[in-house]
Amino acid sequence: MVESAFLITAFATMFVVVDPPGLIPMFIALTPGMTREQRRAIGLRACVVAIGILMAFGLLGEALLGFIGISMSAFRIAGGILLFLTALDMLFERRTQRRQGQTAEHDHDPSVFPLAIPLIAGPGAIASMILLVGQADDLAGAVAVHLVMIVTVASAFLLFLVAGPIERFLGRTGNVVITRLLGMLLAALAVQFVIDGIVGTGLLD
Repeated sequence: MVESAFLITAFATMFVVVDPPGLIPMFIALTPGMTREQRRAIGLRACVVAIGILMAFGLLGEALLGFIGISMSAFRIAGGILLFLTALDMLFERRTQRRQGQTAEHDHDPSVFPLAIPLIAGPGAIASMILLVGQADDLAGAVAVHLVMIVTVASAFLLFLVAGPIERFLGRTGNVVITRLLGMLLAALAVQFVIDGIVGTGLLD
């Protein structure tokens, strides 16, 4: 029997780290001008991929990273660098410029990167899965952690479905402002990932 206190802790941890409400404006910024069907497909694909990634790390834990010789600190640094490149695209409209010469079928698909990883299944979520599964007393506890993770990611998908009405409410000017602002915040988050990774290596001690 899984203790209710452990379930509450696991859910609170995963929900805060993944932050489904905070993903809504980011999802809007990454899918401008897309139809409801396109957004639903991208959101669903991103959530399924994120669940698969988090489940893999929850089941295999640090052994997976250790097997290929990658530390969690290195993973944080790499994720931060990739996220920073995405922030630059948002700040300087590089995605918009690329789309102008492309058809809808060849448009950029942000479902795997950066939505699934590192925005949903980021270093923090991966580390949380490893930690929570390690804290589980038995198999039932480990299964409960994975179910909590799935519920959290599913809630993000449900919020993605209302991205269209929110975008229409903001209008073009509002979306431009939000995109720029989120680009700055995303850049700061990326730098924080890199700093956390460097601190984790002990180089700043």
